[in-house]
Amino acid sequence: MKVKTMNAASTKNNYPRGFSYLLWLVLAAVLYYGCETAASKNNTAIQNPALPVISVEARAATTYRQYNASLEGTKDVEIRPQVSGYLEKIYVDEGAHVHKGQPLFKIDDNLYRQQLNNAQASLLAAKADLEKAQINLVKLQPLVEHQVVSDVQLKEAEAARDAAKAAVEQAKAVAAAARINLDYTLIKAPAEGYIGRLPYKQGSLVGRNTSEVLTTLSAIGQIYAYFSMSETDFLAFKHQFTGATIEDKIKQLPPVELVMADDSIYPEKGKVETVLGQFDKTMGAISFRAVFPNKSGLLRSGNTGEIKIPHLVDDDLVVPQESTFELQNKVFVFTVDKGNKVSSVPVAVSAKSGRYYLVSKGIQPGEKIVFTGLDRLHEGMVIQPQKISLDSLLQSDPL
Repeated sequence: MKVKTMNAASTKNNYPRGFSYLLWLVLAAVLYYGCETAASKNNTAIQNPALPVISVEARAATTYRQYNASLEGTKDVEIRPQVSGYLEKIYVDEGAHVHKGQPLFKIDDNLYRQQLNNAQASLLAAKADLEKAQINLVKLQPLVEHQVVSDVQLKEAEAARDAAKAAVEQAKAVAAAARINLDYTLIKAPAEGYIGRLPYKQGSLVGRNTSEVLTTLSAIGQIYAYFSMSETDFLAFKHQFTGATIEDKIKQLPPVELVMADDSIYPEKGKVETVLGQFDKTMGAISFRAVFPNKSGLLRSGNTGEIKIPHLVDDDLVVPQESTFELQNKVFVFTVDKGNKVSSVPVAVSAKSGRYYLVSKGIQPGEKIVFTGLDRLHEGMVIQPQKISLDSLLQSDPL
């Protein structure tokens, strides 16, 4: 009986072939599982981005309502000649600061000086006639008492005296008018302020009928700022402040600020003083007037700016502006629920303060919203929230 045996070569050739096949199957399964797991992790990371989230809270903040304003001096006086004549002297230059009573212009006064001299001469003559009439009356009185002359002559003398008195008063009036006209030839500053443009030069003929003023004197120790509120803002103003009348409510207004044309804030604060009595029908607005101190003379008549009226808000929620987006003129935020799913919610913005919105409706205190990265979100998306404290934001960029 022959026994068939496998030699070493046979064993070497057959065993590795089956083992290699099995090994390749195991390796393929491991690789497939590893790739699928990695892909699953990558998909999960893509579907669930890590984004910063904050909890909205109410904070006290001072907001401002701003209104366009035009500035005027408390006294913008048009300087006009009261008599006609040639400008003999101009004592000031454009933009000069003058004091009350300081000479500004001199009109040739030769004509008016002669008129005054004539009026004074006429007054002297009238006084002489009055004295003569008085002497005649005194002479007639004893003659009438002794019946040398009749009462008629005495009455005629009395009438002549009265006429002489009237003539004296008339001459005094003419002389006074001549004095006034002479004084008008020297034009003085009616108040302290700054000289405006000088359209007429020395030698120009000016008079009461001259269309253009000699200059405008602006008293700017204080400056008026005129601004207008819409009907909606005016109603909000009436509801916001206490008082039985508008005047009482104006007294409750805090000091206001003035934003100048270069966006800088005027260093002095002003006070709203008055409001006009009725709405402008064409503009749908009502005008207010605020007054600002202007000792430095920085502000001038004709300047423009904006009035900032502060308003304290203590019950609205603080939302960073970068946590919002706009759609069809509405402001939205992405809220985050307990399952980390986001939803877009419209909110009502009541005011702005720095980089923050103050929200009165749409979300509740303690509700979570996505802070940044809104462009990566869509409705119902699940995120990995990364909590950020609102206080830390306010420390770096306060309200």
